[in-house]
Order: sequence, then structure tokens, then C-alpha cells
Amino acid sequence: MNIAETAEAASRPVTRMGRGEPSLTLIDRVADWLIATALSGADLETVVRGFCYRLAATGLPLARIHLSFSMLHPLYRAMGFTWRRTEGLQVEGYRHTEGVSDVFLRSPYFHLLNNQLDHLRRRLLPGEPSEFPIFDDLKKEGMTDYLAFVSGFAGESTQGIMGSWSTDSEHGYTDGEIAALLRIQSHLAVAARMAVLGHLAENMLTTYLGGDAGRRVLSGQIRRGDGETIRAALVMADMRRSTVIAEQLGRQGYIEILNQFFDAIAGPFAESGGEILNFLGDGFLAVFPCARHRAQSEAACRSSLATARAAVSRMGLLNLQRRQNNLEDIGFGIGLHVGNVMFGNVGLRDRLTFSAFGAAVNEVQRLESLTKKHPTAIVASEGFTEYCGGEWTKLGREKLQGIEEEMTVYAPAPLKEEEALAAELPRQLDHTLTDAEQLVLLHRDARKPLQKKSA
Repeated sequence: MNIAETAEAASRPVTRMGRGEPSLTLIDRVADWLIATALSGADLETVVRGFCYRLAATGLPLARIHLSFSMLHPLYRAMGFTWRRTEGLQVEGYRHTEGVSDVFLRSPYFHLLNNQLDHLRRRLLPGEPSEFPIFDDLKKEGMTDYLAFVSGFAGESTQGIMGSWSTDSEHGYTDGEIAALLRIQSHLAVAARMAVLGHLAENMLTTYLGGDAGRRVLSGQIRRGDGETIRAALVMADMRRSTVIAEQLGRQGYIEILNQFFDAIAGPFAESGGEILNFLGDGFLAVFPCARHRAQSEAACRSSLATARAAVSRMGLLNLQRRQNNLEDIGFGIGLHVGNVMFGNVGLRDRLTFSAFGAAVNEVQRLESLTKKHPTAIVASEGFTEYCGGEWTKLGREKLQGIEEEMTVYAPAPLKEEEALAAELPRQLDHTLTDAEQLVLLHRDARKPLQKKSA
């Protein structure tokens, strides 16, 4: 047999004839690798990727592995991984949402959860009716045997794993192979839990504090008073008539309006490299840090202005959509400034916040409030305009509340027609769920029976 023939033979599905039981020694080596890798601080994708390839290398006749890990994360409900022998690993993040479709109410995972089962094994025989729709897809891929499982991380936790092992071996799994998969499953759950918990703090801190602030806290800036002075372009934005809107819409309606507002006006700053430090009620503070050199200050101020214009455009799009639905526009204002700010931990000894504070922060907040007085959505300080460059309209000298010296303030000149046409409107996000995303929503609590909803 030549090299080509040997490679072809190695790629063929393994059949029962001549196939011995899997080596528990090799399975245990994979288990040891799982724990060692999780203890090293590896992320979940690294753990799963290495696990899939190592498990297949033990000789188990695996053609497809699907794993979904639900976790505590403010933005994502779970991570999903699908490994195929011929394609490698694919990774998806599943966003928080509500509701599932009838397709998933007829899935093996739903059957497991609804009946509080740990495992489900089915032979996939050609020509026979499929118990679940997913089996038709697996048969098309040549799968002959399927073993699904669900495993919670803790008794009452909504975190855990659900997954499936599929083979294209002619006679399906042997009892020894099923035993090996059950043996490794518990080790995978332990390693996955360690990886998830290891990155939970980072997920939470970067979501609630912002990327840079979260990294500072994780790096050890955790005591009250820890921090430093930085230079930055500062942005303060605020929504108008929020009290009236809250009274009109009630709690839930007001929260929905706030989220629409923040998606439109704060989203561009998060997407362009700005650091959103605080959401202050119906407003937010963002910074574009820069070194104490003119070139860096100029770049930070230009980025701030460009992003503020994008935020105004996105708010225009949001308000257009609201007018089409006979709703009032959402008013807003944006203040732009540059200066030195203190960045660090303040608060009580056992209740801290990580933020920026100082004279420049107070000044940018006062600048934003001037948008109520002048017919412009953006007001900037003279220092900001000097670094930023470009065309500005002088609004005059203003006495800012709590600040001794008057400040000359400006509004950006309107964009020329060709510039306005070329300005990129922020994209509208597609919130349509993939099939896999909807499927993982079923795993909210492995111990809680799910009742099938009427169509």
C-alpha cells in the first residue's frame, strides 16, 4: 500500500469489524490534559478545541461533536462549539433573548431537559422515520449513531453543558465506546466549569466597568485610592426630558427607551475605541485616553468628534424611525472637552467604583448642559477645538456652574453636502437568531422541567 492509499484508508469511517474497545489509558490522558489546561487559565475555546482533537485521536469513531456551555454573562447566554472530523471546530456566541421556536421544542435537547434525563442514545438508520428533525440532517452527513447528554454545573445553577457525540461508523457505538464517552464527559464538565469561572470575573468587569477599567481592576488596582492621572479627550452625553418620559411610560417602557438611546448614542463610542466609564442615569461619560503630546491629543480629539457625529447620525436614524411610528423624538446633548483626569477607585471601603473624576470631568458635564441653551447637539471647549482642528462656530463666552473662569465654547460647523453624504451611518444590528442560538436558550436550568408552549 502506497502513501496515498494509506492516507485514504486512515480517513475512512471506522467499522466494527476488527475494532477493539477504546483504550481507557488514552481516555484518562485526555482527562488529565483537560484539568491541567483549565488550571493553566486557558479560555473555554482553547479547552474545547484541544479536547475535541485529542478525544478523536484516542481512536473513538467520532465524526461530529456538539457542545454548548451556558454561563453567567451579561451579554451572552452561552457559547456553542461544533467539531467535525472533516471541518474542524466552529464557535458561536449565543445572545440573551426570549422565546424558542417549535423546531427546538422538537429537538433531542428539549426532550432531555423536559424529561429531566441525563442521556439520550438513538441509532440513525436510513429509511426509518426520524424521531427528531436534527436526525434527518445527521443522516445526510452519514451519521449512524447519536448520544446526547445534559449536565448542570451545580444543583440549582442555570450554568452547565449540553452536547452530543455522533459517529458515522457502520455499526454505531460499542458499549465500550459509550462507557468511554460517559467517562470523559464528567472531566469535560469540570474543566469547562473551571474555564468559565476563570473568565467570569473578566466578563463581568469589562461589561460593567469597561475594557480598560476592568483590566486595571484585574491587574490589581482594587484598593480604595488606587489609580493614576491620565490625559484624555472627554465626552459627556445626556438624554433630554427623561423625567417626563419616565412618568409617561412607566418603569419598563422607560428602560426600553433608555436602551434604544444608549444603543444609538453610546454605541459608536464603544465601537470606535472610546472607553465608556459610567452610565449616569440617562447619560454617560466616555474617554479617549492620550499621551501628553500634541499629536496624541489631536488624534484623540478628532476621534471624539468623528464619533460624536456618528452618534448624532444614529440618533437621527432612531428618531426618524420613532416619527414613522408616531412617537416623539428623543432629545439629547453631547459635550466635548480635553484635559487631565484622575482615574481610579473611590467609594466606601467595601463598596467601590472605578471611574474618572476631577475638574475636567465637571467641565465636560457643564459643556453638555449648554446644548439646552444653544441650537446644537454638540458643544465643545476651546481647548478641544484647538487640538481637533476643523471648522467651528463660536457660540460665545459662558460662565459654567461651579467653575470660576468663563469658557469660550464652540459648535462644530455643519458638514458640507458631499461630506454628509459620505458619512457612514452606523449599521443597524441584525438580531435574528441562528438555529444554534435558539437551541441553546433551552438550557436555562437543567433541573427545571420545561412545558411545551402552544403554537
